[in-house]
Amino acid sequence: MQVTSDRETDVVLIGAGIMSSTLGVLLKELEPSLTIQMLEVLDDCALESSDAWNNAGTGHAANCEMNYTPERPDGTVDISKALQVNVEFDLSRQFWSYLVETGAIADPRAFIHPVPHMSFVHGAENVAFLRKRFEAMSAHHCYEGMEHTEDPKQIAEWAPLVMDGRSGDEPVAATRIVSGTDVDYGALTHLLVGHLVSQPGCAVDYRSCVTNLVREQGGRWRIEVRDTESGETRSVLSKFVFIGAGGGALPLLEKSGIPEGRGYGGFPVSGIWLRCDDPDINERHHAKVYGKAAVGSPPMSVPHLDTRVIGGQRSLLFGPYAGFSSKFLKHGSLLDLFDSIRPANVKPLLSVARDNFDLTEYLVGQVLQSENHRLAALDEYFPKADPKDWRLQVAGQRVQIIKPDVKRGGLLEFGTELVGAEDHSLVALLGASPGASTAAFIAISVLEKCFAGELTANAWLPKLKRIIPSYGVSLIDNADFCRQIRSATAAVLEVADIHRPVTSAPSVAKRA
Repeated sequence: MQVTSDRETDVVLIGAGIMSSTLGVLLKELEPSLTIQMLEVLDDCALESSDAWNNAGTGHAANCEMNYTPERPDGTVDISKALQVNVEFDLSRQFWSYLVETGAIADPRAFIHPVPHMSFVHGAENVAFLRKRFEAMSAHHCYEGMEHTEDPKQIAEWAPLVMDGRSGDEPVAATRIVSGTDVDYGALTHLLVGHLVSQPGCAVDYRSCVTNLVREQGGRWRIEVRDTESGETRSVLSKFVFIGAGGGALPLLEKSGIPEGRGYGGFPVSGIWLRCDDPDINERHHAKVYGKAAVGSPPMSVPHLDTRVIGGQRSLLFGPYAGFSSKFLKHGSLLDLFDSIRPANVKPLLSVARDNFDLTEYLVGQVLQSENHRLAALDEYFPKADPKDWRLQVAGQRVQIIKPDVKRGGLLEFGTELVGAEDHSLVALLGASPGASTAAFIAISVLEKCFAGELTANAWLPKLKRIIPSYGVSLIDNADFCRQIRSATAAVLEVADIHRPVTSAPSVAKRA
């Protein structure tokens, strides 16, 4: 085994997915002198959770996902989480618009397409809930233009497949917002990585497995790397490390040994889609239609019938059907879960197992599902679906956060969380949802957490506000500015404005 000499860089990004590529591009825009090294264990970027087939591509704007709008004990609907996710997606839209305007991304249609977002329910109780949800959401400027109907004929116009063959004696309801999008995060990641490595001082190394992270005297990190093809080992020295390796982030956080990561664990959830590539069927459905999740199911298991545009081809996805695998990555090992167990996280893991039996039971049931069970679930959203038109598509792995808790021992979280060293020299991104759609928000959070000294009027702040014009302004509270930002980004990205559905590619006014 050959050992090569150390390499030095300012920033190391572990993982070549949407998170690392977004942070890398943003850092390079803010500080062009930075040297950045990206390390990826696989043969290319975006082969795990960022791959288009491994996620729903909703651009999680919290338009249609009913798990973001729970019903309170008093019967009212809480839209606070939906609003937060909604405006986080605005940050991504602004970041992408900046890259299109500056020529870093030549064509927005290479990764984003206008697709309406819908919520659909049946049954009197669910219809009443959706009505209350619509009233709460449409009263806020972030959701102006949202439509609601309980008329089967109107729903059939919006989403013909959903109503075709459905009996007319059951109450149904739907909401629709035409400014929704479908995002190919795999294509976007390739565009971002390609742009990043075209800059001086930036590189990506594939087939590079990080075997250890060691803090050096003086605060730098030594990242030990093994070439998976040749077996050659090397080290990279860096002032800052971002661990954005999806499900692989937890084991790397543990290797870093920082006390802030002590006690964290992970709960992996796998998934399967049903996929239809028949152009005649796909032509009749142009929407992302979300239903309500089963009781006890994880958020990633909310059923939805999705229009996808991947590699220029339209397809339909239905699912996902959740399951359990001990792998932390789709290309990972069945030993991943067991290798992540440490004395410090045994108690949180056992506590979560004790407190989430319903979830465990649900996942076991999903694993044991037959093809007939999957098709029965599809029948709820596409009554005339023909089994021969659909095939299985394996989705990506999601590793949910298990974090230590003083009162309960451990908590299972379905969001994302940044866990960083006290000196801000290393930070790991754990968790799965809402994931890729909020990559810009997460990148900005890394800046605020680890580069606060540079976010000043004399350093990075003016440029950051050029890239993200709404930075420092609440789009939840400022209705006029929210409308202005959304109209501007819709024009650049060639997607629908809530006031003006796109019929042709608009002209793009460059930023000053």
